[in-house]
Amino acid sequence: MQYGFIKVCAATPEIKVADVSFNTIKIIDAIKKSADNGSQLTVFPELCICGYTCGDLFNQSALIKACENAIIEICKATKGLKTLIFVGAPIENFGKLYNCAVAIHNGAVLGIVPKTYLPNYGEFYEKRNFCSAPKAPLHVDLFGQYDILLDTHIIFKADNCEDFTVSAEICEDLWAPLSPSVQHTQAGANIIVNLSCSNETAGKAEYRKNLVKMQSGKLICGYVYSDAGEGESSTDLTFAGHNLIAENGAVLSESKLFENGLLYGEIDVELLAAERRKVAGTYFSDNINDRTVGFCNDNYSLKRFETNNEENVLLRVFPQTPFIPSVGLNERSELILKIQQKALEKRLKHTNSKTAIIGVSGGLDSSLALIVAVRAFKSLGKDLKDIIAVTMPCFGTTEKTKNNSLKLIKAMGVTAKIIPISQTVKKHFKDINHKEENKNITYENAQARVRTLVLMDLANEYNGLVIGTGDLSELALGWATYNGDHMSMYSVNCSVPKTLIRHLVAYEAEKLGGACKNVLNAIVNTEISPELLPPTESGDIAQKTEDIVGPYVLHDFFLYYALKYGFSPEKIKYIASSAFSGVYDQETVEKWLKNFYKRFFAQQFKRSCLPDGVKVGSVSLSPRGDWRMPSDAVASVFLDNLK
Repeated sequence: MQYGFIKVCAATPEIKVADVSFNTIKIIDAIKKSADNGSQLTVFPELCICGYTCGDLFNQSALIKACENAIIEICKATKGLKTLIFVGAPIENFGKLYNCAVAIHNGAVLGIVPKTYLPNYGEFYEKRNFCSAPKAPLHVDLFGQYDILLDTHIIFKADNCEDFTVSAEICEDLWAPLSPSVQHTQAGANIIVNLSCSNETAGKAEYRKNLVKMQSGKLICGYVYSDAGEGESSTDLTFAGHNLIAENGAVLSESKLFENGLLYGEIDVELLAAERRKVAGTYFSDNINDRTVGFCNDNYSLKRFETNNEENVLLRVFPQTPFIPSVGLNERSELILKIQQKALEKRLKHTNSKTAIIGVSGGLDSSLALIVAVRAFKSLGKDLKDIIAVTMPCFGTTEKTKNNSLKLIKAMGVTAKIIPISQTVKKHFKDINHKEENKNITYENAQARVRTLVLMDLANEYNGLVIGTGDLSELALGWATYNGDHMSMYSVNCSVPKTLIRHLVAYEAEKLGGACKNVLNAIVNTEISPELLPPTESGDIAQKTEDIVGPYVLHDFFLYYALKYGFSPEKIKYIASSAFSGVYDQETVEKWLKNFYKRFFAQQFKRSCLPDGVKVGSVSLSPRGDWRMPSDAVASVFLDNLK
């Protein structure tokens, strides 16, 4: 186990109805196989020891006794294994029979969880044979053990991983309006296991999948659903072994129907814990004290166990561009552009601005800002000529970017202003006694600040609003000139990362077609640069951003997992090395990750005074909303974590 990744297994072995000995052998074989594959949690279907479809055989004491002996055999066979196991079995106590999930670890029964909601409609009639879970916890002597807790409210918690907390519910419990898993997660369970025997009918698999997916998202939990399959009686029904492993609203793995076997997945309990922390005060705190007392007082038992310490191979695939959806990219692009557009419309109307002033450089960010402005003006029925696109060539401007900016302005049908700023900047150098040949940070930032001065004064001149062009990635790294391109009157790109901007611009290029498409595609394929240093002798861009701060694809990856889930730098390095295997080696990943944290902490002062801007996704650095951090916070804890 590494960094909170818990390898889990939903197991559907072949069984024979009422053939407990045969079933026990198959269950033990599956447990050992899953353990050999590194599973730390293995879940079997409902009543799998004897078969769910035994009918009135459940009234036979011989069958119940055989199931009890089978649990003993499973305990003997699994002694020494560090896998937490849940098997389904009928459990009798004082003449009452319960449909239960039996939790086994290292050769002992840790607890017994009875089913709460018994279906008694259609093809199901469980109340004929079973009782619902008792209202109060029971302590039973079974399997050669004493004082085993039999109760719905049990959380199984690993000693060596505080976030590895597991509770169980059984089949129909999931379908109930108030599932036991609701209480379990409020009390601290990060993983819910479901031992199920859900028969197959047309369309049911999709419904079942959506139900598991939604439950895991609603409760911010991992969900392991183990379904009965081949071997159950086909007298009236058929069972497909539809196993599912979900996490926080996403299905991690799913078995094929009608194929018994072992389904593996990795649930990130650190991710779940991080997501819980964000909403604990809203969803979990009101009732958690009552439930925690209930689990921890003398009437309840919190069982603890050890997990495997072996390092397992990471099964999960982490996309290199987490801000970009793997499916539906065009739909998502349109939605984001619409959000940006509508936010700008509101600000234009509120400020009664006649014009929009945008510095257009021929780069990605300013192109996206211009796209958004054009959309907003069209929606408001305003004249596109009232969008004033300003290009301000200076020392570092290349012919390529200058021409692209002018072509874009013309293709978009907005007003162009060309204002060279070289002489203004040189005069400023003279005023502050800076030598022009000294191409230091003063040389670079003076250009950015003069450009902002021009834009702000044009806004005053034309009753306009300066539209900010800086993006989320630049804000994270502080790659902006303070009181230069850092400042605007409204920012439309402030929560859009660099990797996504490229796709948004490309999407709009295809949508617009013609001259707009040609120039936007040219911009998409241009190197990212602030163009504050003179071009090369051949006229090419000399100052390439990613050579200085690092690849944006890495920084956006770091940003996503650091802010959205609060992952440690060590864990981010681990998953980044996996995601970018064959692209960047671990040394390169660590180099830029260190740079990310150094810049992120050092540049917070720029984010603390950002202008208003619209949020489009789940990650934002707005000092008024999503990210409130002191400007003098120190990065040492995070950098030390990488050592």
